[in-house]
Amino acid sequence: MLSPAPRQASNEGVIAAIVPALGDALIEAVERVYEVTFTVERDRIVDVLRTLRDQFDYQQLMEIAGVDYPARPERFEVVYHLLSLTRNHRVRVKVSTDEETPVPSVTGLWPVAGWLEREVYDMYGVLFDGNQDLRRILTDYGFKGFPQRKDFPLTGYVELRYSEEHKRVIYEPVTLAQDFRGFDFTSPWEGADYVLPGDEKASPEAKGAPTPLTADQIAKAGTVNVTDKPPVEQAKTTEHPGQTGAGQSHPGNQPGEKPVQADGKPAEPPAEANKPETGEPVPPKTARKPRKKPEAKND
Repeated sequence: MLSPAPRQASNEGVIAAIVPALGDALIEAVERVYEVTFTVERDRIVDVLRTLRDQFDYQQLMEIAGVDYPARPERFEVVYHLLSLTRNHRVRVKVSTDEETPVPSVTGLWPVAGWLEREVYDMYGVLFDGNQDLRRILTDYGFKGFPQRKDFPLTGYVELRYSEEHKRVIYEPVTLAQDFRGFDFTSPWEGADYVLPGDEKASPEAKGAPTPLTADQIAKAGTVNVTDKPPVEQAKTTEHPGQTGAGQSHPGNQPGEKPVQADGKPAEPPAEANKPETGEPVPPKTARKPRKKPEAKND
């Protein structure tokens, strides 16, 4: 099954056509993973992108991204992604810089670059010369540092919370509730030789709590006094059906089996026995009035 997305045009002949137009501004032109990438001089980025837009019909600037390579002298790469709608083709242009050297802004070619350059500045700290509104766009106003740099701590430098005392959001140094460096992966069920945080509050099991010990073991330990149960006079058995009341017309309803009072008279049924099972009051019966005979009509 073919992909529903339109197929991108072939890269054949793209590098050969563009390299002469870029001249000495080009550092490297490669094709990897079916993508064409041009690495150019930082100070010539505006001329390179203008050439690609006007001469090779790459009309749209789709994205500006940053990459951090801390081991390099110029640790940052700024990557521009261009799209040609008429040719259905994409190319990538890269420049490198450091923490202090600015990159020329391309807001004069594409106004949308203002927002994209602000994102790179906010995440990596890359400066753009010519951007009239270079300020943070993704992080908070008082954010310190640049979170996408490889040397930025995962927890950050400051944290913010709402202070009930000051009635506003305040910034504080980061305080970790748990020391990640001393984390132990040993399972406590495998016999750890230390007390887990919070277990020091645990108390021994109270008497009567569930225990795997038997009654004899508890008695030997002296924690519970076990007394002997009174012996049963006679075990109740039903060795034949007659002992269960089977075969009797009214089992348990014989005169000798009915409950009696202290004076020997049969016990009276409780008052609730006379009530209907539904519990609703029974209306009293009223006498029916006699019908009147119809009077005879005289013709």
